[in-house]
Amino acid sequence: MAKNSAKHAEPDHPIQRPFMERWSPYVFSGKPVPEQDLRSLFEAARWSASSFNEQPWRYVVARQSDGAAFQRLLECLSEANQKWARHAPVLALGLIKKTFTRNGKPNRVAEHDLGAASAALTTEATVRGLHVHQMAGVDVAKAHEAIGAPEDFEVITALAIGYAGDEGEEAHLERDAKPRTRKPLADFVFGAEFGHKADWV
Repeated sequence: MAKNSAKHAEPDHPIQRPFMERWSPYVFSGKPVPEQDLRSLFEAARWSASSFNEQPWRYVVARQSDGAAFQRLLECLSEANQKWARHAPVLALGLIKKTFTRNGKPNRVAEHDLGAASAALTTEATVRGLHVHQMAGVDVAKAHEAIGAPEDFEVITALAIGYAGDEGEEAHLERDAKPRTRKPLADFVFGAEFGHKADWV
Protein backbone atom coordinates (compact mmCIF):
# COMPACT_ATOMS: atom_id res chain seq x y z
CA MET A 1 0.00 0.00 0.00
CA ALA A 2 1.18 3.51 -0.78
CA LYS A 3 2.93 5.16 2.15
CA ASN A 4 1.11 8.45 1.53
CA SER A 5 -2.63 7.75 1.72
CA ALA A 6 -3.35 11.20 0.23
CA LYS A 7 -2.02 9.84 -3.04
CA HIS A 8 -4.66 7.11 -3.32
CA ALA A 9 -6.87 7.71 -6.34
CA GLU A 10 -10.57 8.39 -5.89
CA PRO A 11 -11.88 6.73 -9.05
CA ASP A 12 -15.25 7.54 -10.61
CA HIS A 13 -15.65 3.87 -11.52
CA PRO A 14 -14.36 0.69 -9.81
CA ILE A 15 -10.73 -0.23 -10.55
CA GLN A 16 -8.26 -2.63 -8.97
CA ARG A 17 -6.26 -1.49 -5.94
CA PRO A 18 -2.81 -1.28 -7.60
CA PHE A 19 -4.10 1.42 -9.95
CA MET A 20 -5.54 3.35 -7.02
CA GLU A 21 -2.33 3.07 -5.01
CA ARG A 22 0.22 3.77 -7.74
CA TRP A 23 1.90 7.16 -7.61
CA SER A 24 5.29 8.64 -8.46
CA PRO A 25 7.18 10.02 -5.46
CA TYR A 26 9.90 12.64 -5.58
CA VAL A 27 11.11 11.63 -2.13
CA PHE A 28 12.62 8.16 -1.87
CA SER A 29 13.82 6.18 1.11
CA GLY A 30 17.38 4.90 0.93
CA LYS A 31 16.15 1.38 1.74
CA PRO A 32 17.55 -1.04 -0.85
CA VAL A 33 15.19 -2.98 -3.11
CA PRO A 34 15.61 -6.75 -2.58
CA GLU A 35 17.05 -8.49 -5.62
CA GLN A 36 14.13 -10.92 -5.80
CA ASP A 37 11.68 -8.00 -6.02
CA LEU A 38 13.79 -6.30 -8.66
CA ARG A 39 13.81 -9.49 -10.73
CA SER A 40 10.02 -9.74 -10.44
CA LEU A 41 9.53 -6.15 -11.63
CA PHE A 42 11.42 -6.84 -14.83
CA GLU A 43 9.75 -10.24 -15.17
CA ALA A 44 6.42 -8.38 -15.28
CA ALA A 45 7.83 -6.14 -18.01
CA ARG A 46 9.02 -9.23 -19.86
CA TRP A 47 5.47 -10.53 -20.22
CA SER A 48 4.01 -7.30 -21.58
CA ALA A 49 2.37 -7.34 -25.02
CA SER A 50 4.25 -6.06 -28.08
CA SER A 51 3.76 -5.80 -31.83
CA PHE A 52 4.76 -9.08 -33.51
CA ASN A 53 6.16 -10.12 -30.11
CA GLU A 54 9.22 -8.00 -30.93
CA GLN A 55 9.69 -7.01 -27.28
CA PRO A 56 11.61 -3.89 -28.36
CA TRP A 57 12.24 -2.67 -24.81
CA ARG A 58 15.60 -2.76 -23.09
CA TYR A 59 16.52 -1.53 -19.61
CA VAL A 60 19.92 -0.49 -18.33
CA VAL A 61 19.77 -0.70 -14.54
CA ALA A 62 22.03 0.45 -11.69
CA ARG A 63 21.59 0.29 -7.94
CA GLN A 64 23.02 2.71 -5.39
CA SER A 65 25.35 -0.09 -4.33
CA ASP A 66 26.79 -0.20 -7.86
CA GLY A 67 28.61 3.08 -7.16
CA ALA A 68 30.07 4.52 -10.36
CA ALA A 69 27.48 2.79 -12.56
CA PHE A 70 24.66 4.44 -10.59
CA GLN A 71 26.36 7.83 -10.84
CA ARG A 72 26.78 7.39 -14.60
CA LEU A 73 23.04 6.86 -15.06
CA LEU A 74 22.21 9.69 -12.65
CA GLU A 75 24.31 12.14 -14.67
CA CYS A 76 22.22 11.33 -17.77
CA LEU A 77 19.14 12.86 -16.13
CA SER A 78 18.12 16.49 -16.29
CA GLU A 79 19.50 18.65 -13.48
CA ALA A 80 16.05 18.94 -11.90
CA ASN A 81 15.59 15.18 -11.87
CA GLN A 82 19.07 14.54 -10.49
CA LYS A 83 18.22 16.53 -7.35
CA TRP A 84 15.68 13.97 -6.16
CA ALA A 85 16.49 10.82 -8.16
CA ARG A 86 19.95 10.57 -6.56
CA HIS A 87 18.21 9.27 -3.41
CA ALA A 88 16.39 6.43 -5.18
CA PRO A 89 17.96 3.01 -4.57
CA VAL A 90 17.58 1.99 -8.23
CA LEU A 91 17.79 3.90 -11.51
CA ALA A 92 17.07 2.56 -14.97
CA LEU A 93 17.07 3.85 -18.52
CA GLY A 94 14.35 2.58 -20.84
CA LEU A 95 15.34 2.04 -24.47
CA ILE A 96 13.68 0.83 -27.65
CA LYS A 97 14.97 -1.09 -30.63
CA LYS A 98 13.91 1.14 -33.51
CA THR A 99 13.49 -1.58 -36.14
CA PHE A 100 11.91 -5.02 -36.31
CA THR A 101 14.42 -7.84 -36.01
CA ARG A 102 12.51 -9.96 -38.54
CA ASN A 103 12.71 -7.54 -41.47
CA GLY A 104 14.67 -4.43 -40.46
CA LYS A 105 11.67 -2.14 -41.02
CA PRO A 106 10.94 0.74 -38.61
CA ASN A 107 8.86 -0.26 -35.60
CA ARG A 108 6.32 2.55 -35.38
CA VAL A 109 4.94 1.34 -32.04
CA ALA A 110 8.20 0.57 -30.23
CA GLU A 111 7.76 3.48 -27.82
CA HIS A 112 4.21 2.37 -27.10
CA ASP A 113 5.46 -1.12 -26.31
CA LEU A 114 8.18 0.21 -24.00
CA GLY A 115 5.49 2.22 -22.21
CA ALA A 116 3.33 -0.88 -21.82
CA ALA A 117 6.27 -2.85 -20.42
CA SER A 118 7.10 -0.05 -17.97
CA ALA A 119 3.44 0.12 -16.92
CA ALA A 120 3.50 -3.61 -16.19
CA LEU A 121 6.73 -3.14 -14.22
CA THR A 122 5.16 -0.26 -12.29
CA THR A 123 2.04 -2.22 -11.42
CA GLU A 124 4.13 -5.13 -10.12
CA ALA A 125 6.14 -2.64 -8.08
CA THR A 126 2.98 -1.17 -6.56
CA VAL A 127 1.71 -4.58 -5.48
CA ARG A 128 5.06 -5.13 -3.75
CA GLY A 129 4.93 -1.82 -1.85
CA LEU A 130 7.45 -0.18 -4.18
CA HIS A 131 7.17 2.95 -6.28
CA VAL A 132 8.38 3.87 -9.75
CA HIS A 133 8.83 7.43 -10.97
CA GLN A 134 9.18 7.54 -14.76
CA MET A 135 11.00 10.50 -16.28
CA ALA A 136 11.18 12.15 -19.66
CA GLY A 137 13.93 14.51 -18.45
CA VAL A 138 16.89 12.63 -19.88
CA ASP A 139 19.85 13.81 -21.97
CA VAL A 140 19.24 11.21 -24.66
CA ALA A 141 22.51 11.67 -26.56
CA LYS A 142 24.58 11.61 -23.38
CA ALA A 143 22.76 8.55 -22.11
CA HIS A 144 23.20 6.70 -25.41
CA GLU A 145 26.95 7.25 -25.23
CA ALA A 146 27.26 6.60 -21.50
CA ILE A 147 25.76 3.13 -21.72
CA GLY A 148 27.28 2.17 -25.07
CA ALA A 149 23.93 1.57 -26.76
CA PRO A 150 24.01 0.27 -30.37
CA GLU A 151 22.95 2.58 -33.18
CA ASP A 152 19.60 0.82 -33.65
CA PHE A 153 18.57 1.57 -30.07
CA GLU A 154 17.23 4.82 -28.64
CA VAL A 155 17.00 5.97 -25.01
CA ILE A 156 13.45 7.12 -24.32
CA THR A 157 12.86 7.42 -20.57
CA ALA A 158 14.36 6.89 -17.14
CA LEU A 159 12.89 5.22 -14.06
CA ALA A 160 13.59 5.69 -10.38
CA ILE A 161 12.58 2.64 -8.33
CA GLY A 162 12.32 2.29 -4.57
CA TYR A 163 10.28 2.99 -1.47
CA ALA A 164 8.57 6.29 -0.75
CA GLY A 165 10.45 8.33 1.84
CA ASP A 166 9.56 11.12 4.23
CA GLU A 167 12.79 13.14 4.38
CA GLY A 168 13.76 15.41 1.51
CA GLU A 169 13.65 18.93 0.13
CA GLU A 170 10.54 20.87 1.11
CA ALA A 171 9.49 21.45 -2.50
CA HIS A 172 9.57 17.71 -3.21
CA LEU A 173 7.72 16.88 0.01
CA GLU A 174 5.03 19.38 -0.98
CA ARG A 175 4.66 17.81 -4.41
CA ASP A 176 4.36 14.36 -2.86
CA ALA A 177 1.63 15.62 -0.52
CA LYS A 178 -0.62 16.88 -3.32
CA PRO A 179 -3.59 14.64 -4.17
CA ARG A 180 -3.64 12.92 -7.55
CA THR A 181 -5.97 14.35 -10.17
CA ARG A 182 -7.06 13.13 -13.60
CA LYS A 183 -9.26 14.28 -16.48
CA PRO A 184 -12.75 12.73 -16.58
CA LEU A 185 -13.43 9.92 -19.07
CA ALA A 186 -15.51 12.21 -21.27
CA ASP A 187 -12.39 14.24 -22.05
CA PHE A 188 -10.57 11.36 -23.74
CA VAL A 189 -12.94 8.46 -24.44
CA PHE A 190 -14.82 9.16 -27.65
CA GLY A 191 -17.37 7.34 -29.76
CA ALA A 192 -16.94 6.86 -33.50
CA GLU A 193 -16.02 10.55 -34.01
CA PHE A 194 -13.11 12.34 -32.39
CA GLY A 195 -14.14 14.87 -29.76
CA HIS A 196 -17.61 13.40 -29.20
CA LYS A 197 -17.75 11.35 -26.03
CA ALA A 198 -18.97 7.79 -26.21
CA ASP A 199 -22.63 7.51 -25.17
CA TRP A 200 -21.76 4.92 -22.51
CA VAL A 201 -19.29 7.21 -20.71
